[in-house]
Amino acid sequence: MPDTSTSHVEAPPVRGTLTAPRITFFIIAATAPLAAMVGSVPYGFALGTGAGVPAAYVIAGLIMFCFVAGYAAMSRRITDAGALYAYIRVGLGRMPGAAAAYVAVLSYNALTIGLFAALGYFTHLVLGGPSWHWYTAAGIALTAFLGRRQIDLSARVLGVLMIAEVAVLFVMDAGVVAHKGIAALPAVSFEPRVALGAGLGVALSFAFTSFAGIESAALYAQEARDPRRAVALAAYWAVGIVTLFYGLTSWIAVGGVGPDQVRERAAQELGDLVFHLTVRYTAEWVAGVMALLMLTSVLASVVALHNATSRYLHALGREGLLPRSLGATHPRYHSPHRASAVQSLLAVVVIAGSVVAGLDPYTTVGISLITLGTVGIMVLLAATSLAVTIFFARDPAGRHWWRTALAPVLALCGLGGAIVLVIVHYADLTGTDSPVVNSLPLLIPVAVCAGLGRVLRLRADRSAS
Repeated sequence: MPDTSTSHVEAPPVRGTLTAPRITFFIIAATAPLAAMVGSVPYGFALGTGAGVPAAYVIAGLIMFCFVAGYAAMSRRITDAGALYAYIRVGLGRMPGAAAAYVAVLSYNALTIGLFAALGYFTHLVLGGPSWHWYTAAGIALTAFLGRRQIDLSARVLGVLMIAEVAVLFVMDAGVVAHKGIAALPAVSFEPRVALGAGLGVALSFAFTSFAGIESAALYAQEARDPRRAVALAAYWAVGIVTLFYGLTSWIAVGGVGPDQVRERAAQELGDLVFHLTVRYTAEWVAGVMALLMLTSVLASVVALHNATSRYLHALGREGLLPRSLGATHPRYHSPHRASAVQSLLAVVVIAGSVVAGLDPYTTVGISLITLGTVGIMVLLAATSLAVTIFFARDPAGRHWWRTALAPVLALCGLGGAIVLVIVHYADLTGTDSPVVNSLPLLIPVAVCAGLGRVLRLRADRSAS
């Protein structure tokens, strides 16, 4: 049965310092704009719709705007650091909520650890020197330090890194437009035969991967000055910025390469495509700066996702769905320091295991875990859209034809279709035929069962007492 005991869930009071712009920094940093443009967009060109990839970002953005409409309406009623878990629990009931909680823990940890591995791989590739796992260890140590401190410190670090990586992409965009003029924005990208042509499923899969992290705004509700307003604004701003930025930059990249050549060039150059564009239309030193900022882009994403993961662990510790010690906050910094430490320790264990096993840090560890995390978050988004619809159906006073009815239904349909596309094209996303890697989505139903089992055990313990 849905949790009808309350229509308003309050988190324990803490000192809130975050504003909507700072929360937006966390969200956008989690999407790693520069790393996504270098790593994901060329794959979308090569395996997806080619010149039609910019339209895929617009389609994904519209679906996410529908999601955020209901998400924002829910955030004004529920200020709980459990975020999507809390929304699903109130809308669908404690059992589905617990299942969602464990899926969230799996997904966020997979994303964070996968990015730790990618950070080590790319840093070694750019800087040389020690083996990749030493760079990863340094990244884990830094995020553990920031995760223990007050949230404002992480916000300042992320703000600087995010602005720098976005700025260098704008330099590339400006260079292409300055050389090619209106031809830098080819209309063919939005022609139906191209935008909706062969490879649309793969293109949408990569597009939705770039939106992973948008839902994390509510995780900072406890630490926001005005949670009901800040969470909603941050979510809207983040979706708008990501849609506009990714769509525009990928569109200009199509113009820079040429619509007729972009698929073939991307298949040949992959991650080097954006660097080659930058050298051609700006200067070689700009590409060098871009390479360094790509490393900070991944680092910023790791910091943002580590913060999000530790807040999920903290919230579930308070609820008793995980050990209650995780629900503690630091007496000075008011941070979820124990949850942060546990997330860091888990990352160390997984990375150490992959080193011992001799696994490739990017193609095996990084890509597979990031893709698993993306699928899990999409499942959570779809379940949240359903929860919003049901929650407000029982609450006539808060009902609105768009925000609490039509928008979440459209989001549910769009996300449901996208999940099917991602599963069908999962091997394309991971880039491997390994049955072990491509079976990782099976961990999601395992997490669901674990969450259900935890609730049943808690009920049994209460009955026995």
